[in-house]
Amino acid sequence: MIKSPLQIARASYQPKLPTSLQNVFAVNEGKETQSVADQAEIKKMFPNTYGMPLLNFYSSSTEQNYPAAKVGVILSGGQAPGGHNVIAGIFDGLKKLNPESKLYGFLGGPGGLVDGNYMELTADIIDEYRNTGGFDIIGSGRTKLEEESQFEEGLKHCKEIGINALVIIGGDDSNTNACVLAEYYKQKEAGVQVIGCPKTIDGDLKNEMIETSFGFDTACKVYSELIGNIQRDANSAKKYWHFIKLMGRSATHIALECALQTQPNITLISEEVEEKKQTLGQIVEYIASVVAKRAENGDNFGTVLVPEGLIEFVPEMKILISELNDLLAENEQYFSSLQTEDDKFQFVNKNLSDHSSKVFSSLPYNIQIQLLADRDPHGNVQVSRIETEKLLLDMVEDLLREWKAKGKYNGKFSSQTHFFGYEGRCAAPSNFDADYCYALGYTAAALICNGKTGYMASVRNLTASADKWIAGGVPITMLMNMEKRHGKMKPVIQKALVRLDDKPYQEFVSNREKWAEKTQFVYPGPIQYFGPTEVCDATTKTLVLERN
Repeated sequence: MIKSPLQIARASYQPKLPTSLQNVFAVNEGKETQSVADQAEIKKMFPNTYGMPLLNFYSSSTEQNYPAAKVGVILSGGQAPGGHNVIAGIFDGLKKLNPESKLYGFLGGPGGLVDGNYMELTADIIDEYRNTGGFDIIGSGRTKLEEESQFEEGLKHCKEIGINALVIIGGDDSNTNACVLAEYYKQKEAGVQVIGCPKTIDGDLKNEMIETSFGFDTACKVYSELIGNIQRDANSAKKYWHFIKLMGRSATHIALECALQTQPNITLISEEVEEKKQTLGQIVEYIASVVAKRAENGDNFGTVLVPEGLIEFVPEMKILISELNDLLAENEQYFSSLQTEDDKFQFVNKNLSDHSSKVFSSLPYNIQIQLLADRDPHGNVQVSRIETEKLLLDMVEDLLREWKAKGKYNGKFSSQTHFFGYEGRCAAPSNFDADYCYALGYTAAALICNGKTGYMASVRNLTASADKWIAGGVPITMLMNMEKRHGKMKPVIQKALVRLDDKPYQEFVSNREKWAEKTQFVYPGPIQYFGPTEVCDATTKTLVLERN
């Protein structure tokens, strides 16, 4: 691997650990748990891993002898900054507890487990990837571990290698798969433990035990730097309204955090749109009114942050998308056989409700095409392909033109659109994510050596210094509920959306009118790795507001 000067310097960075994991430790079992919802159904589906206690590690004076372990690790789903440090933490933790332990990486995601594609991860390999971004050490993939045949193939390969534990590093769906796999292997007494690690830059995998998912801090800092650069350009040239769509499949955590960091003129919060039942027309009118108000002050420029999943939270669009998901799931083969877009439109309009058919027909042609594109692995519309930022821009432009004809608007409106997603997924992790991910991996190793399965590694108290962080484990079943996937109810980890009664949102609401009318942009600049602790080790504003 060819390294840049920054990578060479970062290679020497030693991530910090909670005091409880630094030397000899023991595990404390807390209260028994239950799922966040649908307790009866979840308990019935996971009889061997439901109700397990919360776990905390604490410093101990009693040395323990741990048997050598052979552990397999899987990177699942989209990339997030810090994944390599999770693997480094697992490796170092296993070696610390027993130098004879070995770590294997399954290549290309969960598919590597099913197909038996793996490599041993030695110290020489691990050292090349410490504190770097990306998942390229073993690659990632989106294969879903849902079928018994997959579980059996994975078990066969684990037995061939001698693996007695798996760590699945992924988001809510990947950890749901980890929970299902843990239950299956526990039921069969297969001798393979399964541990999860919380990864997703969307920030929607969290609760009181999982304070944040890894990668969120770094990604938001990358996006905020780009937003700040754009805002400084707009404020310098005094022209252009920038409509910026930000990654976030359902939750608006990224857009909200970036708003708190950069203070743009407009930030749309999907969860607020749903709560207030705002129509597409009302959203457009709100944006246009801010544009017009700023134009009265001579400010024909600004920024609008648009969450990726917004379209699904607009009431009429949510109903339409739900009907489309069910319709296309039930008629997948027939719909795929239709040859022309007109044939597809006729089929859809014929089978949608009258209201949804009218909504669908009112949308621009390119948005209709995007709504009918191939579904994601869960059978849902791929919202990242829907150019919501362009849809809003076009509708705002039309409304401003209408207002100008009526003498209600006399400004100039020039615009640019952006979508920030991949730009943040593989960035070199911030100091916070480098530390947090390493601690998560080390915790996963500790859970394995203590014989646990069906747990997700948990590191919390994250607004304190790293030595005061609390390491432990949370039963994955505790995070689960029942949701419709591919037209059927399935157990999945509940997504944590932006809560309108929490401090981050309230902080945003208390400032948004001021940010809308005035130009109070903040320019965060690039991530800092070397320098004052208060700059380099700072975490997200969201986490600080939530925890303090």
